[in-house]
Amino acid sequence: MNTPHGTEESWRSAWTEALDRLELDVAAVETLLADVHRIDDAPVVDPWSPPEGLGPLPLDLRPRADGILRRQTAAAQELAQRLVGTRRQVAAVAKVETRDSMPSRPAYLDCAM
Repeated sequence: MNTPHGTEESWRSAWTEALDRLELDVAAVETLLADVHRIDDAPVVDPWSPPEGLGPLPLDLRPRADGILRRQTAAAQELAQRLVGTRRQVAAVAKVETRDSMPSRPAYLDCAM
């Protein structure tokens, strides 16, 4: 069978490699979400893009691709929820008065007692 990558085996192999890379990216995000303390130490991830001329997805790889898509969607939703939570925390912290942000107020101490 002629495919965009020559033989059916090379076409399937190209798709398998593309899904492997995509799945690693999703796993990295899932790991960061599981351990929020490591986010600051995480390297910047290159955005995934499919290889040029890959052609249509082989039907037998569809369940795997669908599973990766479900995981990506869940991770994106979790990231969005955490961003909203972080924004709320930042807004709450911004409302807290600090000694430097408060106007000077006179203080009286009654030493006669």
